[in-house]
Amino acid sequence: MSVLNHAVRTIEGAEQALSEYAGKVVLIVNVASRCGFTPQYEGLEALWRKYRERGFVVLGFPCNQFAGQEPGTESEIQTFCSTHYEVSFPLFSKVEVNGPKAHPLFVELKHAAPGVLGSEAIKWNFTKFLVDRSGRTVRRYGSMDKPESMAQDIEALL
Repeated sequence: MSVLNHAVRTIEGAEQALSEYAGKVVLIVNVASRCGFTPQYEGLEALWRKYRERGFVVLGFPCNQFAGQEPGTESEIQTFCSTHYEVSFPLFSKVEVNGPKAHPLFVELKHAAPGVLGSEAIKWNFTKFLVDRSGRTVRRYGSMDKPESMAQDIEALL
């Protein structure tokens, strides 16, 4: 199955098919505004600005499952991201990434690209999944992996 077969809700509340990103290289990230890794928004935005003309997009999915680090409303999240990090890449409504209420998109991503020792669970905010132009999940990056460290992998897919 392709991650492009999923539907998600934008941060403004509209339903959106991920098939709109068919033919693009996609980086899907679970994000949070009050996390030690929150400054990665800057690096994610830099990747988006550098490669978007070549068919690359970053998709941010706020998640409050890790120490309550994304407690705000969608409007508050959007304001925070644009004010503090000038985020212009697409953001979506809050999702759960683990457990019985995990969004099907993240269930698929975790299965396609398991983490350390084959674990499918997402360990923390700012876990990143790189998806190729056909919607196939290529690689998972952990929270400690800085966005700029992914540039070579992104370029290889563009």
